[in-house]
Amino acid sequence: MNNNHYPHPIIAREGWPFLTIAVVVALLVTMLFGSWSIPFWIIALFVLQFFRDPPRVIPQQANAVLSPADGRIVVVARAHDPYTDREALKISVFMNVFNVHSNRAPVDGKIETVQYFPGKFVNADLDKASLENERNALAITTTSGQSVTCVQVAGLIARRILCYVKAGDTLARGQRYGFIRFGSRVDVYLPLTATPKVTVGEKVSATETILAEL
Repeated sequence: MNNNHYPHPIIAREGWPFLTIAVVVALLVTMLFGSWSIPFWIIALFVLQFFRDPPRVIPQQANAVLSPADGRIVVVARAHDPYTDREALKISVFMNVFNVHSNRAPVDGKIETVQYFPGKFVNADLDKASLENERNALAITTTSGQSVTCVQVAGLIARRILCYVKAGDTLARGQRYGFIRFGSRVDVYLPLTATPKVTVGEKVSATETILAEL
Protein backbone atom coordinates (compact mmCIF):
# COMPACT_ATOMS: atom_id res chain seq x y z
CA MET A 1 0.00 0.00 0.00
CA ASN A 2 1.37 3.44 -0.89
CA ASN A 3 1.55 6.13 1.76
CA ASN A 4 -1.51 8.31 1.15
CA HIS A 5 -0.20 10.77 3.75
CA TYR A 6 2.98 11.49 1.79
CA PRO A 7 2.67 15.17 0.85
CA HIS A 8 6.13 15.77 -0.57
CA PRO A 9 8.04 15.17 -3.80
CA ILE A 10 11.13 12.97 -4.03
CA ILE A 11 13.26 15.78 -2.55
CA ALA A 12 12.15 16.90 0.92
CA ARG A 13 10.88 20.47 1.05
CA GLU A 14 13.30 21.13 3.94
CA GLY A 15 16.15 20.72 1.46
CA TRP A 16 14.99 23.07 -1.28
CA PRO A 17 16.81 26.18 0.05
CA PHE A 18 20.05 24.23 0.65
CA LEU A 19 19.91 22.55 -2.77
CA THR A 20 19.14 25.83 -4.54
CA ILE A 21 22.10 27.58 -2.91
CA ALA A 22 24.45 24.66 -3.62
CA VAL A 23 23.49 24.49 -7.32
CA VAL A 24 23.63 28.27 -7.82
CA VAL A 25 27.10 28.44 -6.25
CA ALA A 26 28.31 25.50 -8.37
CA LEU A 27 26.98 27.16 -11.54
CA LEU A 28 28.65 30.48 -10.72
CA VAL A 29 31.99 28.80 -9.99
CA THR A 30 31.66 26.81 -13.23
CA MET A 31 31.15 29.99 -15.26
CA LEU A 32 34.04 31.77 -13.55
CA PHE A 33 36.61 29.02 -13.04
CA GLY A 34 35.57 26.03 -15.16
CA SER A 35 36.86 22.71 -13.86
CA TRP A 36 37.67 24.22 -10.46
CA SER A 37 33.94 23.93 -9.80
CA ILE A 38 34.05 20.12 -9.42
CA PRO A 39 34.19 20.20 -5.57
CA PHE A 40 31.14 22.47 -5.55
CA TRP A 41 29.17 20.04 -7.73
CA ILE A 42 30.16 17.23 -5.36
CA ILE A 43 28.74 19.30 -2.49
CA ALA A 44 25.53 19.88 -4.47
CA LEU A 45 25.21 16.12 -5.09
CA PHE A 46 25.71 15.46 -1.37
CA VAL A 47 22.94 17.93 -0.51
CA LEU A 48 20.69 16.29 -3.11
CA GLN A 49 21.21 12.79 -1.68
CA PHE A 50 20.83 13.97 1.92
CA PHE A 51 17.43 15.54 1.31
CA ARG A 52 16.00 12.74 -0.84
CA ASP A 53 12.67 11.62 0.60
CA PRO A 54 11.09 8.77 -1.36
CA PRO A 55 7.57 7.44 -0.67
CA ARG A 56 7.47 4.05 1.01
CA VAL A 57 5.23 0.96 1.02
CA ILE A 58 3.45 0.51 4.37
CA PRO A 59 3.13 -2.97 5.95
CA GLN A 60 -0.48 -3.60 7.01
CA GLN A 61 0.20 -6.07 9.83
CA ALA A 62 -2.09 -4.80 12.60
CA ASN A 63 0.31 -5.23 15.53
CA ALA A 64 3.45 -4.02 13.74
CA VAL A 65 5.61 -1.15 14.97
CA LEU A 66 7.34 0.36 11.95
CA SER A 67 10.74 1.98 11.86
CA PRO A 68 10.39 5.79 12.12
CA ALA A 69 13.68 6.35 10.31
CA ASP A 70 16.29 4.92 7.96
CA GLY A 71 19.54 3.83 9.57
CA ARG A 72 21.17 1.23 11.79
CA ILE A 73 19.85 -0.33 14.99
CA VAL A 74 22.09 0.66 17.93
CA VAL A 75 19.90 -0.33 20.90
CA VAL A 76 17.41 -3.14 21.60
CA ALA A 77 17.08 -3.31 25.36
CA ARG A 78 14.93 -2.75 28.42
CA ALA A 79 15.10 0.89 29.55
CA HIS A 80 13.23 3.56 31.47
CA ASP A 81 11.01 5.74 29.31
CA PRO A 82 11.42 9.20 30.93
CA TYR A 83 8.63 10.72 28.85
CA THR A 84 5.86 8.46 30.17
CA ASP A 85 7.66 7.30 33.35
CA ARG A 86 7.56 3.55 32.72
CA GLU A 87 9.82 0.61 32.07
CA ALA A 88 9.87 -0.14 28.37
CA LEU A 89 11.52 -1.93 25.47
CA LYS A 90 13.78 0.64 23.80
CA ILE A 91 14.78 0.36 20.14
CA SER A 92 17.06 3.06 18.72
CA VAL A 93 17.84 3.83 15.08
CA PHE A 94 21.00 5.81 14.28
CA MET A 95 20.98 7.86 11.07
CA ASN A 96 24.24 8.85 9.42
CA VAL A 97 24.53 11.66 6.86
CA PHE A 98 23.86 9.25 3.99
CA ASN A 99 20.47 8.07 5.30
CA VAL A 100 17.06 9.57 4.49
CA HIS A 101 16.28 11.91 7.38
CA SER A 102 12.51 12.33 7.24
CA ASN A 103 10.74 10.79 10.24
CA ARG A 104 7.57 8.73 9.96
CA ALA A 105 4.96 7.50 12.43
CA PRO A 106 5.68 3.97 13.72
CA VAL A 107 2.03 3.18 14.59
CA ASP A 108 -1.56 4.32 14.12
CA GLY A 109 -2.63 6.36 17.13
CA LYS A 110 -3.33 9.64 18.90
CA ILE A 111 -0.57 11.94 20.14
CA GLU A 112 -1.01 12.49 23.87
CA THR A 113 1.93 14.84 24.42
CA VAL A 114 4.74 16.51 22.49
CA GLN A 115 7.77 17.30 24.67
CA TYR A 116 10.73 19.32 23.41
CA PHE A 117 14.03 19.50 25.31
CA PRO A 118 17.01 21.69 24.37
CA GLY A 119 20.32 19.97 24.95
CA LYS A 120 23.79 19.06 23.74
CA PHE A 121 24.94 17.77 20.35
CA VAL A 122 27.12 14.77 21.21
CA ASN A 123 27.46 11.90 18.73
CA ALA A 124 23.96 10.42 18.31
CA ASP A 125 25.51 6.94 18.10
CA LEU A 126 26.23 7.12 21.85
CA ASP A 127 23.65 5.97 24.42
CA LYS A 128 23.95 9.20 26.43
CA ALA A 129 22.62 11.15 23.43
CA SER A 130 19.12 9.87 24.30
CA LEU A 131 19.04 11.94 27.49
CA GLU A 132 21.62 14.69 26.90
CA ASN A 133 21.04 15.87 23.34
CA GLU A 134 18.37 18.17 21.96
CA ARG A 135 15.27 15.99 21.48
CA ASN A 136 11.56 15.98 20.76
CA ALA A 137 9.31 13.20 22.13
CA LEU A 138 5.86 12.11 20.98
CA ALA A 139 3.84 10.02 23.42
CA ILE A 140 1.31 8.07 21.34
CA THR A 141 -1.64 5.92 22.33
CA THR A 142 -2.23 3.32 19.63
CA THR A 143 -5.66 2.38 18.33
CA SER A 144 -5.38 -0.77 20.48
CA GLY A 145 -4.75 1.33 23.61
CA GLN A 146 -1.00 0.70 24.00
CA SER A 147 1.64 3.33 24.72
CA VAL A 148 4.42 4.07 22.23
CA THR A 149 6.95 6.90 22.60
CA CYS A 150 8.88 8.14 19.57
CA VAL A 151 11.80 10.50 20.20
CA GLN A 152 13.71 12.56 17.63
CA VAL A 153 17.27 13.13 18.88
CA ALA A 154 19.70 15.64 17.37
CA GLY A 155 23.27 14.52 16.68
CA LEU A 156 26.82 15.82 16.48
CA ILE A 157 26.17 17.72 13.26
CA ALA A 158 22.37 17.91 13.34
CA ARG A 159 21.26 21.26 14.72
CA ARG A 160 17.60 21.36 13.84
CA ILE A 161 14.74 19.06 14.78
CA LEU A 162 11.56 19.72 12.82
CA CYS A 163 8.20 18.37 14.04
CA TYR A 164 4.93 19.12 12.25
CA VAL A 165 2.41 17.53 14.64
CA LYS A 166 0.97 18.46 18.03
CA ALA A 167 -0.84 16.91 20.99
CA GLY A 168 -4.31 15.73 19.99
CA ASP A 169 -3.36 14.94 16.38
CA THR A 170 -4.01 11.47 14.99
CA LEU A 171 -1.14 9.71 13.23
CA ALA A 172 -1.34 6.99 10.60
CA ARG A 173 1.51 4.50 10.37
CA GLY A 174 4.08 5.64 7.84
CA GLN A 175 2.87 9.24 7.97
CA ARG A 176 5.67 11.77 7.62
CA TYR A 177 5.69 13.94 10.75
CA GLY A 178 9.15 15.52 10.98
CA PHE A 179 12.72 15.84 9.81
CA ILE A 180 16.19 16.05 11.42
CA ARG A 181 19.01 17.74 9.55
CA PHE A 182 22.42 16.09 9.17
CA GLY A 183 22.94 12.94 11.28
CA SER A 184 20.86 11.94 14.30
CA ARG A 185 18.81 9.13 15.89
CA VAL A 186 15.25 8.15 16.78
CA ASP A 187 14.40 6.24 19.97
CA VAL A 188 11.22 4.18 20.23
CA TYR A 189 9.91 3.05 23.64
CA LEU A 190 7.42 0.16 23.60
CA PRO A 191 5.54 -1.92 26.19
CA LEU A 192 7.69 -4.64 27.73
CA THR A 193 5.34 -7.18 26.18
CA ALA A 194 6.41 -6.11 22.68
CA THR A 195 8.42 -8.61 20.65
CA PRO A 196 11.48 -7.09 18.90
CA LYS A 197 11.99 -8.07 15.27
CA VAL A 198 15.36 -6.40 14.75
CA THR A 199 18.85 -6.79 16.26
CA VAL A 200 21.69 -4.40 17.02
CA GLY A 201 23.70 -3.61 13.89
CA GLU A 202 20.82 -4.32 11.50
CA LYS A 203 20.07 -1.76 8.80
CA VAL A 204 16.44 -0.60 8.63
CA SER A 205 14.25 1.47 6.32
CA ALA A 206 11.70 3.99 7.53
CA THR A 207 8.13 2.61 7.34
CA GLU A 208 9.08 -0.56 5.46
CA THR A 209 10.98 -2.30 8.30
CA ILE A 210 9.00 -3.78 11.21
CA LEU A 211 10.87 -3.01 14.45
CA ALA A 212 8.59 -5.00 16.78
CA GLU A 213 5.18 -6.54 17.26
CA LEU A 214 2.85 -5.33 20.02
